[in-house]
Amino acid sequence: MTNLVLTVLGDDRPGLVDTLSGVISDHGGSWEHSQMARLGGKFAGIVQVAVPEAQADALVRGLHALSDEGALHIEVTSAGVEPAAESGHRFELSLMGTDQPGLVHAVSAALAAVGASIESLTTDTLEAPMSGGTLFSAYATVVLPDSVDTAAVRAELERLAGNLMVDIDLSE
Repeated sequence: MTNLVLTVLGDDRPGLVDTLSGVISDHGGSWEHSQMARLGGKFAGIVQVAVPEAQADALVRGLHALSDEGALHIEVTSAGVEPAAESGHRFELSLMGTDQPGLVHAVSAALAAVGASIESLTTDTLEAPMSGGTLFSAYATVVLPDSVDTAAVRAELERLAGNLMVDIDLSE
């Protein structure tokens, strides 16, 4: 089997996943993992596909045909070797506060400074129910190296939350 990673982008409309999965299925491929979302009127996603080696080139041509038709813009790359799961301490981080430039950068810089790895990150904005402003929310799964003291990271993130005037919660 050949593993491919597809990045997909197009104007959102019904049937895009059906169209994409149909081409994959028609070439004997198996839809393995994906993350997809509608953002700003666009449909965006990343998909890992396993396909019999003999069908890989035909699948790539079929996917490029979708791009040529304008249905979706699709980039295809060979999947790399899946790294072993990172050792260390995992925790969930949630952030909620008034939207302002630099929130993701401030938190990710603090985590990068201690060698933490962000495994997943989801962000959103929403209208504040009472004040009428815009709120920003972020949820991340983070892995700290075994050598990093969780309490020190928690203290640094709490200090950062105070400076940014946001709530940051950590759960294990």
